[in-house]
Formats: sequence, structure tokens, C-alpha cells
Amino acid sequence: MHTEREPAFWSVPASEILQELQTGAEGLKSPESEERLTTYGANILKPKKRLDSLKILLSQFKSPITLILLFAAVVSFFLHDPTDTVIIVTIILISSLLGFWQEKGAADAFEKLMATVQIRATVLRDGEKKEVPIEEVVPGDIILLSSGDIIPADCLILESKNLFVSEATLTGETYPAEKETGVLKADTPLGKRKNSLWMGTSVVSGSGKAVAVFTGKETEFGKISARLKLGPPETEFEKGITHFGHFLMEITMIMVTAIFAINVYLQRPVLDSILFSLALAVGLTPQLLPAIISVNLSHAQGKWRRRE
Repeated sequence: MHTEREPAFWSVPASEILQELQTGAEGLKSPESEERLTTYGANILKPKKRLDSLKILLSQFKSPITLILLFAAVVSFFLHDPTDTVIIVTIILISSLLGFWQEKGAADAFEKLMATVQIRATVLRDGEKKEVPIEEVVPGDIILLSSGDIIPADCLILESKNLFVSEATLTGETYPAEKETGVLKADTPLGKRKNSLWMGTSVVSGSGKAVAVFTGKETEFGKISARLKLGPPETEFEKGITHFGHFLMEITMIMVTAIFAINVYLQRPVLDSILFSLALAVGLTPQLLPAIISVNLSHAQGKWRRRE
């Protein structure tokens, strides 16, 4: 049912939904819930990305400033200038490792924070009330709701007692919506489906019992998330640094090309012209700018944490 039928479960009697989901008033058995978790996947909108240290390290070399220095290091190497090559590569490595250390630390801290504030749902398993991580809720779970709870899935209400739910995140409606049992028409608008609950909304008052029908990407929030597929917005500071890096790269390349052309036009030795242009490129590039940015961000982050 979870992926094969039209999701108009609000227009179907609760008894039929329970039968179709092969569940009952006592909830699922633990082995059945584990099997369904394997079948339907975790109850999350997008899969958790594994922290890849190599990707974080490689991302440090995307900066335009770093690219200029890498180009200078390659040219120095082919011109048999080991001293300049070693100096430039050392600067790049120090800067990149500082950036990697700062970004890796932030990612690890975020994962620890998410593990600490993990949201849990109260369900019936093996006829007993249990609290499980929201990621482990599966279709057919009987969910017990009370004031302050986050709705963990798209559900059909089985019991309600003065149940009011805030659906502002989904419908934009400011006032809490009253929820009750019943059967509605299939074409009932989402905001008027009184017998249904939606993942990501929250219980304002009252209590109730509901059966999870859709989880993860199959929920209303999951469909919206799949349509948007937006990444986190870039901060103004990051935009400014990127713009500055590209501007510096353009100025450096123009000046290096112009000076090299002038030296060749004046019939200076080609090798000397290349070395002079290379020295100019390295001189114009603030080699430790990425490292300075990383250190200052770390320092500011430490101050913010102490203030908290």
C-alpha cells in the first residue's frame, strides 16, 4: 500500500486502513517493524550523508587563491626551481590543513548535537508503549500523541480528545486545527482534512491515537522536499570571499600575461620572463588568506560558545 495506492487515506474508514496496513490496536510486533524499516527505509526526508574526511580535505583546494598558488608551484617544478616549489606547496598545505581542521571539527560537533537532541515518538510495539527514534517509525505503527509532540508521519486519526494541531509549517494557517476521527471526501483540501495528521506538524493540546500511513519521502513534506532540492544558502561572508578570490585571480592573470608579453617584446630571455611573471603571481597572491580566515572563524566560534 505504501507506494502503490493513491494516498487518499483520509477518505477510507480506519478499519480498512488498519487491515490494509496489516496492523491492529496493539500495534506492530518488533520483528514486523524491523522488516518494514528495511522495506520502506528510515523515516527521514533525505538520507544521512556519511562524513567523508577526504571530500572535506579536497574541498579546501577549490579556492581561486589556492588554485593560483598550485599553478605557480607546478610552473616552478617544471622550471627546476625546487626552493620556490617547496615554499609554495608548504604554504598551501598549512592553509588547507587549517581549513580542514576547522570544517571537520564543526561537522563533528553538529553530529554530536543532533545525536543529543534526537526526536522520539511514542508508539505501540508488541502491545506496549515504547519510545523510538522518529527515524524508526514505519507504516502501520500505532502512534500515541500528547501536547508538544511532533507528528512523525502522515497519519489517520483513530482516537482524539480535544486534539489541536499546529499545521502552520505545511498549510500556513496561523491557528491550530482541530482534529477528530471520521471519513472525508477524497478531494478534500489538505488544510481541511480533520481526520489526518502530517509529518512535521506539532500537537498544541489534547491527546490522540493515530496509525502511520506514509513515512519519509512518501509524506507531504517529503514530496515538497523532493521538488525543492535546495542546498543551504551561501552566507554573505562566503560570497564576499569567493568574489574577492575570483577578482584577484583575474587581476593576477592579466598582469602576469601583460608583463610576460612586455618582456618577450623587449627581447628579454624567455626563462627569465617566466620566472619574473611567476614571482609576480606569487607576490600578488595573499598566500595565507585561507588560513587567516579559518583561524579567525574558529576564534569567533570559540567566543560565541563561551558567551553561550
